[in-house]
Amino acid sequence: MANSDASSAPLDPRLAAIRNFEGKYPKQLWWLFLSEMWERFCFYGMRGVLTVFMVEQLLIKEDVASEQYGAIQAFIYAMTFVGGFLADRVLGFRRSIVWGGLLMAAGSFTIAAAPQHLFYIGTCFTIVGTGFFKPNISGVVGLLYHAGDNRRDAGFALFYSGINLGAFLGGIVCFELGDRLGWEWAFASAGLVMVIGVAVFTATKHTLGPLGFSPLIPEGTTASPRARNTLLGVYAGSLLAIPAILLLVTNPDYTRAFMFAVGPIALIWFALGMRGCTREQVNKLIVALVLIVFSIFFWAFFEQAGTSLALVARNHLPTESLAGISITPNSVNNSSNSLFVILFSPLLGLLWLRMGRHEPGMVVKFAFGFFFVAAGFYVFSRLGSYADAKALSSLTVFSFAWFLATVGELCLSPIGLSAMTKLAPQRMFGIIMGLWFLASAYGQYFAGLLSAAMTDTDPNATPMQKLNSFCEGFGNLAIYAVGFGVALLVLSPVLKKLAKDQS
Repeated sequence: MANSDASSAPLDPRLAAIRNFEGKYPKQLWWLFLSEMWERFCFYGMRGVLTVFMVEQLLIKEDVASEQYGAIQAFIYAMTFVGGFLADRVLGFRRSIVWGGLLMAAGSFTIAAAPQHLFYIGTCFTIVGTGFFKPNISGVVGLLYHAGDNRRDAGFALFYSGINLGAFLGGIVCFELGDRLGWEWAFASAGLVMVIGVAVFTATKHTLGPLGFSPLIPEGTTASPRARNTLLGVYAGSLLAIPAILLLVTNPDYTRAFMFAVGPIALIWFALGMRGCTREQVNKLIVALVLIVFSIFFWAFFEQAGTSLALVARNHLPTESLAGISITPNSVNNSSNSLFVILFSPLLGLLWLRMGRHEPGMVVKFAFGFFFVAAGFYVFSRLGSYADAKALSSLTVFSFAWFLATVGELCLSPIGLSAMTKLAPQRMFGIIMGLWFLASAYGQYFAGLLSAAMTDTDPNATPMQKLNSFCEGFGNLAIYAVGFGVALLVLSPVLKKLAKDQS
């Protein structure tokens, strides 16, 4: 994150003041989650409409749309590795967050101008922008804590809960605007709130003390011509990358080749970054890498939200009313997870604190994550049993399945973010956070492939046959998730020893 390791220099008094906060949370955490909240509105608002928009407006077949969705999401998360690296080496996280947010807003407004014609171009702006924004604002949360501060997990849990307020609102507002008024309104609303998020961060970044300045332009200094040109080169290069990403996103063969190449390259860079690390640091980085690999499979299951589950919600769930207001099933699909995170994330974070020395270790929490997502997909697999003659199933059962899957996410995702900042030396924060989100890229890509495989492509298939095809796939995912959870429990003692995890 463009800051030296805390162990290599005396701690800046301003940073010490931030970390020596009283109570459960540092005040800077609230500003960060407000900025991230609006970014998540933009991201999840667009995510929630992608597959339905491609099927109904771009007239793409369901299985192809699933693969296209996976490719778009994969590139979004893959770019976080690049964004983390450039923040570490060139921009610092302050400039990275602002630049990324502006690109995301530009992407949303571009699509809104002509959704059917500029969809892919605008999406590519969003891909690059998310790469600069996402890994850096998440990584800075860990910098607000001293090493070994047991309040860190609770802080990440609150951050995770707060940003999901944006995801909840975006998942409902963007889809409802698009479905009722026109899709240009969905994308325009995403762009507007992204501008708000950038404004909040810009107005409050002074509270972060010495954190986040460019390593090329230390705090209080004037940029040299060389440093200025390097920064301008990054800005220009990110814009010039958009046509290349457009080519990759719209060509499945190129997407496949990219996904096969980027992982090994990232691992090589990770290995090079480990040079100079102590044995203890290397052991912890190995644990981080194992957790990152397992997270790929978790996200491949969980991110059916934007593909197969979006299609099930659109075609196999009824529109119901709550207090006289009609509830679109896709809005339920887009927002249920975020609502449950908002309600239960703080409670789970406080539970970890209250358990004290009996708190399960990070690896066991990861295993719990797989077991709960397995339970959720088992319930999803039963939707066919509740379907009527029109192949419309139960919105209540669908929502309960999302509750179970969300508990699984809460056992893995905020814990994973916290674990990355615990296990990585500070000079590798950007790289390790980039790898964490790169794992999400692979998970998203595989999610699209899994959804495509579950889709009944027979043009003569009945609605019930299409629903049953998805349900069979959900049942298989539940079995796979149990297997990964058991594997983590088996590995837990070894990984705990390497990480020196005392919980």
